[in-house]
Amino acid sequence: MIVAVIGAGTMGSGIAQAFAQNDEVTKVYLCDIKQEFADGGYAKIKKNIDKLVSKGKLDEAAGKAIVDKVQAGLNDQCTDADLVVEAALEVMDIKKECFKKLQDEVVKNENCIFASNTSSLSITEIGSGLAKPIIGMHFFNPAPVMKLVEVIAGINTPQETVDKVKEISVKLGKTPVQVNEAPGFVANRILVPMINEGIFVYSEGIADIKGVDDAMKLGCNHPMGPLELGDFIGLDIVLAIMEVLYKETADSKYRPAPLLKKMVRGKHLGVKTGIGFYKYNEDRTKTPVDQL
Repeated sequence: MIVAVIGAGTMGSGIAQAFAQNDEVTKVYLCDIKQEFADGGYAKIKKNIDKLVSKGKLDEAAGKAIVDKVQAGLNDQCTDADLVVEAALEVMDIKKECFKKLQDEVVKNENCIFASNTSSLSITEIGSGLAKPIIGMHFFNPAPVMKLVEVIAGINTPQETVDKVKEISVKLGKTPVQVNEAPGFVANRILVPMINEGIFVYSEGIADIKGVDDAMKLGCNHPMGPLELGDFIGLDIVLAIMEVLYKETADSKYRPAPLLKKMVRGKHLGVKTGIGFYKYNEDRTKTPVDQL
């Protein structure tokens, strides 16, 4: 199977790595709108695989074989793909335009499956007006490690496509959960409002950053507190999901926290920018920003 991943950021590179580690996948196109972006994603994969080799979890030959499957380049390289997984920005117009160009101009394989890694957007809307149906194939970060894949059918997605994507997910060592189309699907419908509420709790002065996170870690046995988790996901992604939930449901309980909007505007997005609710240091330590 030949797989193309569109978008070489954190999620895209992780998804590409997950496919490259599968024996049935012969080639993975890691694509982006600029070569430098694609090369950056490739470098992340190589670094991750090198780390696995250094820890003895992969032998050197196996690690090289995985990396060698990945071909970094522009979106127009994936002409013979059997499966396209789009992991571009969480913006409806960008996703629709991306799929239209891929279907009309790039991918020549008539049997290619077109999937979106969207974390909250309507699969039916993404596929509206396109020649071929779209399916949701939502991975979780870090994609090579996390076991869940949400499989979402739009109103025009054939059942055979759903079955095939579930089968592919199982072969990747994942557990597919078929989800009815709804804003946020399942995991993010529950998880992201919790993060947003944690931001409200902090911004209202109820507890400091460490207190909010420790309360959920020690009181609810969560491995990571909501503010740290928001940093890890990316606060821009958290905001985008909250905005979709709020827009689609018109329910005030999904109103994004004003502090979340402010931080995103200021590019305090979390781990990927080096600062969010925590400041992330080169030695991999972190400090709550309210303690700086």
